[in-house]
Amino acid sequence: MSKVLVPLACGFEEIEAVSIIDVLRRAKIEVLVASLDENTLVKGANGIHVQTDIQVKSVSADTLDMIVLPGGWGGTHILAEDANIISLLQEMDAKEKYIGAICAAPFALHKAGVLKQNYTCYPSIEEQIREEGYRGDIAMVVEDANIMTSRGPATAICFALAIVKKLKGENVYTSVKNGLLADFCI
Repeated sequence: MSKVLVPLACGFEEIEAVSIIDVLRRAKIEVLVASLDENTLVKGANGIHVQTDIQVKSVSADTLDMIVLPGGWGGTHILAEDANIISLLQEMDAKEKYIGAICAAPFALHKAGVLKQNYTCYPSIEEQIREEGYRGDIAMVVEDANIMTSRGPATAICFALAIVKKLKGENVYTSVKNGLLADFCI
């Protein structure tokens, strides 16, 4: 079974995190929701608390198939400054394992030095990363090597479905997409 880590930091974007967790679990992907410290309830950008399963420091890249960072500017800055997250992103990249980030979270990939040339993010965040390679108007999801990025809350389901397709294949992707009535996702 594929295993994906979704780390949450205070100020994460709830729609993105919950959409990713939900869609991946519908595809029978094991999702570990992680906190950065001993607090098991993490408060999102809009005041919604999400219960985590594990702490990031107890996870190894060897046990994961992918790490996916939800956005939210506050949470993204915390993730981008967390030594465990940076180390895990770098280790995942060195092992050519999949890394995903949505909304503001590609900023954390940039800070870790793992963001590839082509990416997308929430409009205006590219100014904090770099404009070269920014593909904001091209697609909801941009893939470059082992990195997948997406734009924001409204693209979260399509982003999660792209992850399902990558990890579980076309048949599972189609089944979950049809069950969600997500015909708008390409």
